[in-house]
Amino acid sequence: MPVVEIDHKTTGYNLGHAYWLARAARLSYEDESSIREKIAEWGFDRCRYFHSELDSSLPIEDTQGFVAASADMIIVAFRGTEPKQLKDWLSDANALVESGPAGRGKVHQGFSQALDSVYQDVKAAVDEFRDNDQTLWFIGHSLGGALAMLASARMYFEDPGLLADGVYTFGQPRTCDRGLAGDYDEVFTDRTFRFVNNNDIVAQVPPEPVFHHVQHVRYFDTDGELHHRISTFDGLTDSLAGFTSDVSAPASDGLRDHFVDNYVALLEAKVS
Repeated sequence: MPVVEIDHKTTGYNLGHAYWLARAARLSYEDESSIREKIAEWGFDRCRYFHSELDSSLPIEDTQGFVAASADMIIVAFRGTEPKQLKDWLSDANALVESGPAGRGKVHQGFSQALDSVYQDVKAAVDEFRDNDQTLWFIGHSLGGALAMLASARMYFEDPGLLADGVYTFGQPRTCDRGLAGDYDEVFTDRTFRFVNNNDIVAQVPPEPVFHHVQHVRYFDTDGELHHRISTFDGLTDSLAGFTSDVSAPASDGLRDHFVDNYVALLEAKVS
């Protein structure tokens, strides 16, 4: 049984809502029938599943997700990246970039192409389902977090100019340069919630200085405590506590901390 009930009338940040959005991010990994069944159980009466084969710079073959709607809420969820696929792009310092939404800044070309393959389906579903001024939430784990951030940026900076009520990401990689990150932070203040689990390696790539994160972070330390603000020293000290000689090794803290199940469990512990 869930520890809290999903509240379709939520309008702002709270941990109960974050827990349910983490569960939805995990659900995006499932097949279409499983997604539709679970979404209906959660009280959403409409669901649009999307899937596309990819031909991009990312070493993945496809992307998928869903748009779920009720009378009060719309969720746009993007599937992430399985840990076994990560090592091919963890250290991609030479990733190509292209113009961001409405020409703002630069974005990772592979992420942009992955979003391009499904964006029109996502936009059409939001246009169709948003018939009651519902709140709008973008979510994703891993690569899905990158797509959630970029999709919310595109939907605001480009047509239809729709500002999401919240963007919740879990273990999101860096997506863009400082230019787009700055514009995004200015518009999405108090709407962006980027959760990072301790030593999660994906949250540390692609590397700086080309790529940057949006500003605000929610950080789980090695003891599972959640911090809304961390200093550079505190973050470094905690990271070293969970550090192994190769954070991209299959059994390392860097990959173990990335699993979506760990994010769900950490948030569940906070609301139980």
